Amino acid sequence: MRIDPAGRVVRSTPIPHSETNRGTPIRTFLHTADGVTIDSVYDPPAVVYDASPSPARGLAFVVAHGFTGDADRPHVRRVAEAFTQYGAVVTFSFRGHGASGGRSTVGDREVLDLAAAVEWARSLGHTRVVTVGFSMGGSVVLRHAALYRRDGAGDDSGREGRTEAHSDGVVSVSAPARWYYRGTAPMRRVHWLITRPEGRLVGRYGLRTRIHHQDWDPVPLSPVEAVPRIAPTPVLIVHGDRDGYFPLDHPRMLAAAAGDHGELWLEPGMGHAENAAPDELLRRIGDWAVAQGG
Repeated sequence: MRIDPAGRVVRSTPIPHSETNRGTPIRTFLHTADGVTIDSVYDPPAVVYDASPSPARGLAFVVAHGFTGDADRPHVRRVAEAFTQYGAVVTFSFRGHGASGGRSTVGDREVLDLAAAVEWARSLGHTRVVTVGFSMGGSVVLRHAALYRRDGAGDDSGREGRTEAHSDGVVSVSAPARWYYRGTAPMRRVHWLITRPEGRLVGRYGLRTRIHHQDWDPVPLSPVEAVPRIAPTPVLIVHGDRDGYFPLDHPRMLAAAAGDHGELWLEPGMGHAENAAPDELLRRIGDWAVAQGG
């Protein structure tokens, strides 16, 4: 393994691995601390690295999709398949999305969904868990890491002291830095979808997303407020310079808030979230996650 001038892991030769039966994916419904059922999928790693003879002792990714996504969307499955080259992968549908129960709170109570998925990964024997979130999921992984800390210092309602929900690394892709942003046309459409009764009908029947009608009360910790609380857990902020939803001041704010424990990748030509993330970027994220384990 070598590191390029930007500090990224570069593969010059394939990582040695031993052939193994990949194993059977597992699909189940998890239960959050507030009683919501979450449709979840576990994909075993495609290979077992020599340094980790048992896949249960290796790395697991927990992927948090964007708003109106779910675990069965093709772009989510593509992300999961890419990460199985580096470790096991847990994907799930946030509340109100796909086959999960409840209604979407658009990034608030979703931290409980992610916590349940991380706990599941650890219950399967994985000792290192990296959370990777896109757009809304990108904001959720940041807030989750701030609220579910290894040292138990978070203030997460509903956790009830379960420290196994913490993450060992955080990757936030195409995430907002602050709430209520309406500065682009796509975000004005998103706010119409969330706040208007007719928008929520479109969400339910057109996008398979059931959106809660109540406003946030209280307003949750914003992503930029959450990031400083994540240290010393490493954080990677990824954003495309052609993102049509959130301009570049959002990732720059997040990176500045992260300080020394954060890293910022601004991706030339990339748009927004999972659909826009090229395979090459997913490989670099996988390399970054492996490198965080030494």
